[in-house]
Amino acid sequence: MKKGTPSQGWFASGAPWVWLNAAAVAVSIIMVAGLLLLIAVRGMGHFWPKDVVEFTLPDQQRLLGEIHDSERVSLERLRHAGLEFEAADADDRRDWLTRYLVKTGNRDLTGMDFRWLLETALLAQRRPATVVTVERREWGNFYGYLDALLRDGEVVARGESAWAPLQARLEQSLALHARIRAIEKKEIGALNAEVERLRLRQRRLELEGAYTPARQRELAAQRAALESRYAVLQRQLETLYAELNRDTVVLKTADGHALSLPLAKVVRVYRPNAMGLGEKLRFYFAKLWEFVSDEPREANTEGGIFPAIFGTVMMVILMSIFVTPFGVVAAIYLREYARQGLLTRLIRIAVNNLASVPSIVYGVFGLGFFVYFLGGNIDRLFFPEALPAPTLGTPGILWASLTLALLTVPVVIVATEEGLSRIPRAIREGSLALGATKAETLWRTVLPMASPAIMTGLILAIARAAGEVAPLMLVGVVKLAPSLPVDGNFPYLHLERKFMHLGFHIYDVGFQSPNVEAARPLVYATALLLVLVIVVLNLTAIHIRNRLREKYRSLEQ
Repeated sequence: MKKGTPSQGWFASGAPWVWLNAAAVAVSIIMVAGLLLLIAVRGMGHFWPKDVVEFTLPDQQRLLGEIHDSERVSLERLRHAGLEFEAADADDRRDWLTRYLVKTGNRDLTGMDFRWLLETALLAQRRPATVVTVERREWGNFYGYLDALLRDGEVVARGESAWAPLQARLEQSLALHARIRAIEKKEIGALNAEVERLRLRQRRLELEGAYTPARQRELAAQRAALESRYAVLQRQLETLYAELNRDTVVLKTADGHALSLPLAKVVRVYRPNAMGLGEKLRFYFAKLWEFVSDEPREANTEGGIFPAIFGTVMMVILMSIFVTPFGVVAAIYLREYARQGLLTRLIRIAVNNLASVPSIVYGVFGLGFFVYFLGGNIDRLFFPEALPAPTLGTPGILWASLTLALLTVPVVIVATEEGLSRIPRAIREGSLALGATKAETLWRTVLPMASPAIMTGLILAIARAAGEVAPLMLVGVVKLAPSLPVDGNFPYLHLERKFMHLGFHIYDVGFQSPNVEAARPLVYATALLLVLVIVVLNLTAIHIRNRLREKYRSLEQ
């Protein structure tokens, strides 16, 4: 018998396919790592304090700004755009020029945050140590020079001597702003919630015909007490606002234009050109903490994204609570109780096909069934006093979680069925032989052994649900949610409220922002944070699965 060549034997052994699969996995890992590295560099670099450069333009106009990007542009493209330029050097034979994207800030004065500057238009550049960057609550950053600090319209200090008192007054201003925010959001918010509950209680009594004079006096007394408490808080706010609005800082642009800015509208003032490495590191981590712990401002292009982080995590937790029992019960029925025939096979095919349905279809179903039908009927039955304003008959985090539970339930069903099928039949028979019922066998023996497979299904469900955006746009997610779904007001967990989501925040900042250039770094930073949130949720589930696997491994052997 003629033997094959060594190469034919090598192919017949299957080794090429092993190496091919290993190469594919390696390339995939490199691509994912490269993508994450790109996102991390583009996103996390946004929080580093960049030097502010003073440019001198050909018309002797001076301009302050941060260099954000640069690119080479062909001379033909510049001529086609109708731009005039002069060669930087007579001996320069290049067919391209470099242009810089400069963040000039001062949007309230110039109408724009960014502008492109050709290298030939920059006669001189310098980095003065006295230039200041002012982060404002409105209109973005301001770049200029400190001129004076005023209190009640009178000059406290001028020039360089105003720097130290400015930092002290700014710290006091931020403390006052935080106190005002706490009163408005928490204390007055709690009063508003109580007033609304009184209104709904009165309306319910009217609908039931039980709004008697005694009840009227009782509600009137409670309302008067709330109004008295509100008056006290209102006087506190007036005092705090009066103190907050006493300080003003006068700034000058590079061309000498003066701007008076109330400290109430300032978040941070710093001198990036005068910072050392230690100061820049402290600034960087302070900005990073603000990003993950604060609320957004300036159309989501400034501030933090804590509401989006909270909404994403809470929605995933609620989705997990809903999807796990439904998926496990369905898998138990299909594997343990249903007769294994044509109908069961068709159900399994339908379950597998549900996993391939586009997510937006689930969003439309959730809007029609959960929000309008189920939520609307719940409002008519249990919240008639609030009508026509909807309570549960409007998109909210409850319906978003149920919609995503419906979206991911096929994954949990398939994974649970696979886990149940791997449990040896001898274990079931042994449990039944010892006198246990079938339900007891399932609950005490089979399900604990299949729990790692159930957790695998939940991990896959979390990974898919956390990144979904399209269905959420229909059933509860919004651009900006003023109140979190959890707060200190009864009933503390408000499942009817709309919420923010990291995935939708990326879409909104990246494609709906009025200031695209300013928002671009936040898109990368938010994308990186979304990946980290998904990784943390998955690692938590994997840890639980591994512990369950170790616990029940001895029973499988």
